[in-house]
Amino acid sequence: MHLNIKPSIKTEIKMKLRNYLVAILMISAASCSTKKNEENADMQYPAIPVSYPETFADDPITDNYHGTAVNDPFRWLENDTASDVKAWVEAQNKVTFGYLDKIPFRTQIKNRLTEIFNYPRYSSPFRVGEYYFFSKNDGLQNQAVIYFQKGLDGKAEVFLDPNTMSADGTAAISLLGASKDGKYMAYSTNMAGSDWQVIQVMEIATKTKLNDELKWVKFSGAAWKGDGFYYSRYDEPKKGQEYSGKNEFHKVYYHKIGTPQSADQLVYSDAKFPLRYYGAETTEDERFLIINVSQGTDGSELYAQDLSKGQKDFTMIFKGFDDNASVINNVGDKLMVQMDKDAPNQKIVLIDPVNPDEKQWQMLIPEQKDLLQGAGTAGGKLFLSYLKDVTTKTFQYSLDGKMEREISFPTLGTASGFGGKLDDKVLFYSFTSFVYPPTVYKYDIASGKSEVFRSSEVKFNPEDYETKQVFYPSKDGTKIPMFIVHKKGLKLDGNNPTLLYGYGGFNISLTPSFSASRLILLENGGVYAVANLRGGGEYGERWHSAGKLDKKQNVFDDCIAAAEYLIKEKYSSPAKLALEGRSNGGLLVGAVINQRPDLFKVAFPGVGVMDMLRFHKFTVGWGWVVEYGSSDTTSQFPNLYKYSPLHNVKPDVEYPAVMVTTADHDDRVVPAHSFKYAAELQRKRKNNKNPLLIRIDVKAGHGAGKPISKTIDEQADFWSFMLYNTNTKTIYK
Repeated sequence: MHLNIKPSIKTEIKMKLRNYLVAILMISAASCSTKKNEENADMQYPAIPVSYPETFADDPITDNYHGTAVNDPFRWLENDTASDVKAWVEAQNKVTFGYLDKIPFRTQIKNRLTEIFNYPRYSSPFRVGEYYFFSKNDGLQNQAVIYFQKGLDGKAEVFLDPNTMSADGTAAISLLGASKDGKYMAYSTNMAGSDWQVIQVMEIATKTKLNDELKWVKFSGAAWKGDGFYYSRYDEPKKGQEYSGKNEFHKVYYHKIGTPQSADQLVYSDAKFPLRYYGAETTEDERFLIINVSQGTDGSELYAQDLSKGQKDFTMIFKGFDDNASVINNVGDKLMVQMDKDAPNQKIVLIDPVNPDEKQWQMLIPEQKDLLQGAGTAGGKLFLSYLKDVTTKTFQYSLDGKMEREISFPTLGTASGFGGKLDDKVLFYSFTSFVYPPTVYKYDIASGKSEVFRSSEVKFNPEDYETKQVFYPSKDGTKIPMFIVHKKGLKLDGNNPTLLYGYGGFNISLTPSFSASRLILLENGGVYAVANLRGGGEYGERWHSAGKLDKKQNVFDDCIAAAEYLIKEKYSSPAKLALEGRSNGGLLVGAVINQRPDLFKVAFPGVGVMDMLRFHKFTVGWGWVVEYGSSDTTSQFPNLYKYSPLHNVKPDVEYPAVMVTTADHDDRVVPAHSFKYAAELQRKRKNNKNPLLIRIDVKAGHGAGKPISKTIDEQADFWSFMLYNTNTKTIYK
């Protein structure tokens, strides 16, 4: 692939761009003042004016992909730190928030969200020595506070409060793990939503913060061994490329407490493969160090080192990268490994690191008809969670693989947290569903009895709502599961505002979960639907493989069929139906509304992968090639080009009302994806009557660690935009 741009036009481009920015700033206020026509059944909405320059249409940047010339007129938006791009962001936000300000019930929705979110939220506690740790948000705190207490009856004290670390609440903290002796806790801090972490250490008993500070860490835990831990990091990026530069040469280091980062010991790296992830973990007894290697988001390779014997080299125990495997724990000198090799629904085997040949593996838990989603050990037992039609079934086993009991749950939903120390007597797990707020349960390992430990206090009546699961046919006849949530007694007349949510990728399963924000839709007579599209992990690796690489169109077909089902069964109609997806789901939304814009009135592509020809050139985008393919590969380019949201926006098409969302510190899916896509929508809108907006959050990232204040603001804008553009009369006064 080569790049062709004439140096002589750079000054002209700059002048066009600046003229464009001045023009849009002048007309943005006028564009947002257009009033909605209450008498028109289809509702005419104010649209963003198109005075975008045919910027680079005369002299565009052109890439040659294997003989196909592809214009990239908004390449300049990839430089997210440039002053011109910052000015463009400001101009777009002025248009977007000018439009949102005109929605008459937006303030009432924000007030209702503030009321809904104002309830205590707890995580499940976990034990470190004589202490129990948990997190709690009193209600409207920007970040949850981490507490600890001696024993289950002790007085809870603040251990770490991220709300004191930044004035705007954009500092987020994660506990990474405690030393085996229970003396130290390692934790990471992420700022403004970035994936970059800084690891620090606290002495638990005294709450004394040590001087240890590890920078340029990404995708890492803290795997303790003695008076230090293993972690993964990158080299310091070039200045100005911290949030967009390609991340290469991941490395594993060992850090000894009390020493500077410069003294850390390099433990594992491979200069021959700059585009790989390397993660470290130690078994609970600290006997084995495990190195997890991956070339992307799918496929793994495992290496083990027996630290008890002073082993200096590493033994490959699982060869990559056609299958996935992870170590659960060790049982003496054997490693308990969960894998999908020759078992799309997962199995568990015992591997001897001294003799790791596959012929010597011992079967512990054979593959079942349902997907083994997770496994953990606690109290000398093995806990296995399966997905049966996208809901959790959890079983307690002995360590030698004998099933002892099934753990009963209050309804169909999602349970998580079945893990702990081998000497634990109790463990804590969380259970939730669409109308069942997260509840923490205490489980007695010996008796198998569960009891509510902490229940939710969210202000709503779950008895007012119902959830059903349907199975609808996709284009090729495959039956796709979908959850549908709404008020009891809903009239199926096609007049209900409906939000369809999808993802369909990376082996991720969309299981039932509760969202306080979603009550805005439900209490206004709306319908919430989650389609479990192929590409996800709901039915194991076969389901995942059926929606990736050259089969990605299956995901879009599944989503389109979900919309058609909701319309056919009169849950909704094209005038009332909205589509949402985030990240890979943002790609889904962009591709689907390009292919079937007639099905939807509103679309929310959030932090999406929208440029399928260049995604692998930014931060960790190279890791997604195993899922999508690469435009650098001759055989894969045509498929990517065929569905890429950015490259398939059509002129003279009536698109739904679109609000793209992204954030300036998103270094997972860089904001350039959304910037370029929104600019292309607006450039080609021609006679489109619906608004095509982009909402760009500042000091925020891909979504994790977002403060409550920003969450409420974003959700108020989200629901206001949807309900306004579906002509929904809200209950708020």
